[in-house]
Amino acid sequence: MNPEEPYKRLCRAMERRGGRYPGMDIPEFYSLAEALFTPEEAEVCAAMPERPAPALLIAEVLGRDPEDVEGILEAMADKGLCSARIKEGRREYVPVPFVPGIFEFQFMRGTTTERDRRIARLIHAYKEAVDRKAGPPKITFPTERVIPIEKSLDSEGQVHTYDQVSYYIDHYKPIAVSTCFCRHEERLLDEEGHCGKPDNVCMQFGVAAHFVIDRKIGREVSKDEAREILRRSEEAGLVHTSRNIQEGIDFICNCCPCHCMILRTALLQPKPGLALSSGFSPVLDPDRCVGCDTCVERCPAQALSLGDWTPRVDLERCFGCGVCASGCPSEAIEMKARPDAPEPPKDRKALREALKSLSS
Repeated sequence: MNPEEPYKRLCRAMERRGGRYPGMDIPEFYSLAEALFTPEEAEVCAAMPERPAPALLIAEVLGRDPEDVEGILEAMADKGLCSARIKEGRREYVPVPFVPGIFEFQFMRGTTTERDRRIARLIHAYKEAVDRKAGPPKITFPTERVIPIEKSLDSEGQVHTYDQVSYYIDHYKPIAVSTCFCRHEERLLDEEGHCGKPDNVCMQFGVAAHFVIDRKIGREVSKDEAREILRRSEEAGLVHTSRNIQEGIDFICNCCPCHCMILRTALLQPKPGLALSSGFSPVLDPDRCVGCDTCVERCPAQALSLGDWTPRVDLERCFGCGVCASGCPSEAIEMKARPDAPEPPKDRKALREALKSLSS
C-alpha cells in the first residue's frame, strides 16, 4: 500500500466531517495528520462511519481482525483522535471533526511537552493555511450560542430554563472541567501572548464528560466546584458559550475574545451579535450609572461606547453575555430579553435540520 494513501483517505473523511476547519488537500494537512495519526490510525479513522459504531463494524468495513482494530481505536481515543462511549453495555467509537473535536482534545489536558508545542505549531499553520485559502467563514445560522451570566438577568422578566447556567449544573451528571484549548494553544505558541484569563474553566457534561474523565483529558468536578468555576469565569469577564440548542448540551466554554475560536469567529462577521447571541441585551438605569466606563472596558464584543454620560449599545455587535452587567460597580445594568430573538433549536436534530434547510 502506498504510505501516503491512508492520509489522502483521511483528508477526504475529514472534509466530509466538516466543522470550522475541515480536511483540505494542502501540504499543511499532511504535515499535521502525520504528526497526529500513524498510518494505521489514519486508515481506521477514515473508515469510521459517520455515526457511532462498535469496533466490530469498523473492522468489517476494513476487512481486518476486530481485536486489532479495537486496539487501534482505543489508542486513538486515548490520544483524542476520536471519541468513545458506552451504550447499552457496548463500547462505540465516534468520529469527530478537527473542530469541534480533535484540536480541542490535544490541548485540554493542559500539558506543555515538546510534542504539545510541535502539535500547536502544526495546528496553527494548518488553520492559517485554511483561512488563507477559504477566507473568513460566513455564519448563516449560529451553531453556538451564549448563555448569559445568570445574576445579570432581569429579575422580573421571564427566563427560560435553557438561559440559566445553573440548570445545567443542577441537572447534568457527571460534570468535567478541562483546560481552555484556545488559550493553552496560544501559551504553547508564545507564553507572552497569553491574555492571563483563567485556563482551567471549560466544562463538559454527561456523555462528553464521561469521555474526557475516562481518557484523563479532563477531571470530574462536584456541582459546588462547577459553580465556583463559573463564578471565577464571570469575574474574569469570560463569556459562557455552548451549542445552539435548548436540550442536550455537552459543553460550556468560558471564552475570551482574544483567543477563543467561538468568539473570534463571530467577531469576523459583519454583525457579530446576530452570529452569536444569548437573546438578551443590556438595559441601563441612568439614575444609577456613574459613567465609570467599566462596562465599556469589559465588553468582549466592543458593543458599548460611552455617550454623553451613559453607555450606548450597538445591538448588532452585542452578544448579550452579561459581562457588562456583572462587572458594573453601581449595578446599573440588567439583561432583558430581546423581543426579536429566536429561540434556540430544541436539540441537535433540530439544529441539523435548521442548517440543512439553509444549505438546500
